[in-house]
Amino acid sequence: MKEKYLELMSKALSAYSDEHIHEYFERVKAEGLTEHGFPRLTVNIGVLVCHGYRQDLIPLFIEMMDFCCEQIPKVKAANDFSVREIVFCIFELQKNGMFTDEIERWKKVLSKIVATECYDKFASETDQVIGNWALFTAVSEYARSLLIGVDNKDFVELQIENQLHRLDENGMYMDNLHHDAHQPMVYDLVPRYLFTLLLHFGYKGKHFDRIDKVLRETALMTLKMQSLTGEMAFGGRSNQFVHNEPMLAIIFEYEASRYAREGDHETAGRFKAAIKRAIEVTEYWLSKEPIRHIKNRFPTGTRYGCEKYAYFDKYMITAASHLFSAYLICDDAIHTGNFDDSDTCFMTSSHFHKLFMRSGGYFLEFDTNADPHYDSSGLGRVHRYGAPAPICLSLPCTDTPKYKLCTEDKLRASLCPGVVKDGKEFLSCDSNEAIEVVSYSSDKARLKYPLGITANYVIADGCVTVTVVGDGEILHMLPAFSFDGEIETVITLSNNMLEIAYEGWICRYSANGDIRDLGKTARNRNGYYKLFCAEGNGKLDLKIEIIKI
Repeated sequence: MKEKYLELMSKALSAYSDEHIHEYFERVKAEGLTEHGFPRLTVNIGVLVCHGYRQDLIPLFIEMMDFCCEQIPKVKAANDFSVREIVFCIFELQKNGMFTDEIERWKKVLSKIVATECYDKFASETDQVIGNWALFTAVSEYARSLLIGVDNKDFVELQIENQLHRLDENGMYMDNLHHDAHQPMVYDLVPRYLFTLLLHFGYKGKHFDRIDKVLRETALMTLKMQSLTGEMAFGGRSNQFVHNEPMLAIIFEYEASRYAREGDHETAGRFKAAIKRAIEVTEYWLSKEPIRHIKNRFPTGTRYGCEKYAYFDKYMITAASHLFSAYLICDDAIHTGNFDDSDTCFMTSSHFHKLFMRSGGYFLEFDTNADPHYDSSGLGRVHRYGAPAPICLSLPCTDTPKYKLCTEDKLRASLCPGVVKDGKEFLSCDSNEAIEVVSYSSDKARLKYPLGITANYVIADGCVTVTVVGDGEILHMLPAFSFDGEIETVITLSNNMLEIAYEGWICRYSANGDIRDLGKTARNRNGYYKLFCAEGNGKLDLKIEIIKI
């Protein structure tokens, strides 16, 4: 797998033409370091160079590294992220006996860093409210202490202690400083992979036991939250980017090594299998031409599905950055077992408001109280291994996105029920009321929706069945994937059956009532969905199947 990580880092770098790299460098030299994308690009080139890739870039790499190391002590330009990556690159170069004279020059410059002057975000007090940048700062300073021997122990410990206060009852990291009920799934993983790097590189400070316990427990939960397709959970900002799954790989590589050391080779192999499936997702997207940094096929220049901060130069190379971290931790001597597709379920705390079910070859994720700027409540994900992730639904659609959809016409959409009252249609995803999870197991769940509706979900016999019960006329929204930015699906509708054909698979919805076209389109990060609706009276039975053609 180590070689696979390097190959994928090289593939990510290939998304930047030589001309692009030179133009990027000229822009940064003119404007100065303003964010961490350029240092990450520099590090990626350096790591690849020392492993025999892109030898033609050696002179440029030295120039880029000189520039980064000279600039970092002088500017507060996301150094929180950059310093540890520069240091880890130097470690890799040293290990391979390369650039000896240059390394001494870079170390001398990095020794001039004053933590309280260099970093953008850091905690001054234990209970100060501050985001995950403080933990990036902690890892950067810890890494610098290993490289140069600076005494910054108290500073590092303060940052760690401050960040440990942000864990929920399950040990998941609550990143959202302003709305306790809407915590993003990506930014639960970020601090946990940073904790992982601390421990991997030998941290044994006063918070070691707490961090070690949190990592052990949350990693086992994360296995339950990983889709059968290999994808990490949806929910909140920075989701559906190519760099998402390599974060799973970082965490899982550490856990595989942990269990191997303890002699539990079965669990170690399970983590290795989860890594393999996560990296299959990364490899799939990096195999597409041109390479995109987000999971759709819209032209990169449109920035479709991207937040303002999630532009190509920063987030494309972030995939390589995470792959490098996974490479550093990876132990190829550990046997890869079988992916665990056994029946399981998991429900997060109310801060993350997610329910996960895995059974019968299907994986379901519900959002019971969605952040309206990113998602909609209801069944937001139905995956089957091997099938393209968005063919049924990989994440919901929202009408108030904080990411770009290249249109003013936006609607909420999920696999959710609704009712007709006084001649008007009401769908539960349009409500801001939370959904109540009445009961759940790996293959069954009962949810109580707003509008007086109850829905029962069962995974059995190669499909997902939904039974909706309520007073009067009952509805159920059916989003039909229609366009990924490049390819249009084939959608076929009969009275009580709706089929979507895409990349050799069919998603089939069938109901005991009519299915009709709502004549509307919703959009999410993956592309466009045409909206359909199944109808019944008092009770509606719905079947969802994902079938290989």
